Amino acid sequence: MQRSDIIQAAAQIFRQKGYHAASMQDIADAVGLQKASLYHHVDSKQEILLSILDQVLDLLIEDLEQVVNSDLSPDGKLRRAIHVYVKRLAKDSDLASVLLFDYRSLDPSLRSRQNARRDAYENLWRQIVRQGSEEGMFRAVDESVTVFALLGLQNWMITWFRQDGRLSADMLADRFGDLILDGLRVSPGD
Repeated sequence: MQRSDIIQAAAQIFRQKGYHAASMQDIADAVGLQKASLYHHVDSKQEILLSILDQVLDLLIEDLEQVVNSDLSPDGKLRRAIHVYVKRLAKDSDLASVLLFDYRSLDPSLRSRQNARRDAYENLWRQIVRQGSEEGMFRAVDESVTVFALLGLQNWMITWFRQDGRLSADMLADRFGDLILDGLRVSPGD
């Protein structure tokens, strides 16, 4: 049994039941361990939650840093960032769900560390918006509000997106990109 198997199973259970309703017994059952044996791999449900949050934020930050550091134009970066994020949400929907809905269940002493990491992630999005504004490609906008709207639009998809649905993750990302970029780009009359 690997710790990563426990983390993935816990993410699925947290998504299905919610953090507070999920038990260590549920997690042990999901990975085929006795509850006492589970404690040889993890100390607590809080440790599991923290590991899930760390894992998903590591993935998201790594994904977005590659986009921010690319040679793409600001609109290309934003479109690429949307594609990368939508694909991550679709691929790792259990992890993403825990990040979006269960992070508030983290003990306050641990939450401040996670909040700083979430802020760092959001700042990468702000950098793209700022670059576009500074280069005259995007309208001058409130970066924070724009990023919150952008992330909110994408985040909510984990409640309704289905891999076997009408739109693939790529198609959905294209539509999100069109919506956002049409609103941000400077038009000839501006």
